[in-house]
Amino acid sequence: MTRLLHIFVIDDNISDLMLAEEVFVSFNDQVRVTTYQSGKAALEAMRPPDAILPDVLLLDINMPQMSGFDVLKAMKADHRLRLIPVVMLTTSVAPQDVSQAYSLFASSYVVKSVDFAEFIMQVESFVRFWTTNRLLNWPTPIEVTSSVRLSD
Repeated sequence: MTRLLHIFVIDDNISDLMLAEEVFVSFNDQVRVTTYQSGKAALEAMRPPDAILPDVLLLDINMPQMSGFDVLKAMKADHRLRLIPVVMLTTSVAPQDVSQAYSLFASSYVVKSVDFAEFIMQVESFVRFWTTNRLLNWPTPIEVTSSVRLSD
């Protein structure tokens, strides 16, 4: 049996977290969801050496104290966290937000649908993609070695 896809959802809006939990419940045979109301709390949970890391992280942009961009910067600066795929899940359609997310190495950018049925379809697509494309040995990284030398 394949292990469950472990997803962290970080959003300061409790209603959005509850909605995400409600939608992901229908996929409880495929996923395990852990929610955080702040980027600081999520980072604190991921930083200990024995922390259980997610396969993928859903991250809101607009949060007080520490924005989604700040969380993304902190993750990419941490050697243990930088390989965790981060999907920005937000209501912002601002081109500068999309650009900034990708410049900070977000894996993707998803605009949250305000229509519940469409949001369910977004989650279905998300679960299907990440259960198919994740690294099954995560969080134990594969040792990368290179026997190929790049010449000038």
